[in-house]
Amino acid sequence: MISVEIPEGLDKVQRYRLISVRLQGIAASEKDSLACLCNFMAFLYWTMGDVSWVGLYIRRGGDLVLGPFCGKPACSRIAMGKGVCGTAAETQRVQIVPDVSRFPGHIACDSASRSEIVFPLFADGQLWGVLDIDSPVLGRFDESDKKGLEPAAEMIEKLAAALDKKTV
Repeated sequence: MISVEIPEGLDKVQRYRLISVRLQGIAASEKDSLACLCNFMAFLYWTMGDVSWVGLYIRRGGDLVLGPFCGKPACSRIAMGKGVCGTAAETQRVQIVPDVSRFPGHIACDSASRSEIVFPLFADGQLWGVLDIDSPVLGRFDESDKKGLEPAAEMIEKLAAALDKKTV
């Protein structure tokens, strides 16, 4: 069983360090990349705090298609350049959105979402997809979240590169 217990009183930096170590443990204990990605999403969902959705959208041609996630049912397909996820994919830059109602063209898969952070992900030097994290709290994400989640994004990219190309 994978423990999602995080000690009380940790600041963001300490919390993200612990999350990264535990994600490494998940990756080390399972050889199947898809199983790891599924558990990564669930682990992030249960350990980050104040999040309502954590998941992957995988690039398929000109769209991002729903991949492993944890949270409410979500949009199945997002066009490149549309919404926060499509913008992160198209610009190939992390998007931190403190208030999604102020993001032009925001796609509201969940009306309770108030803030969002999205990381573009690469495999073999090509855009593979995005890691999308939503929160019901305004201003939930900042540069410290970006820095703290970078190791997780890098681990996801390694798993993505290892997936059978027929499933990507």
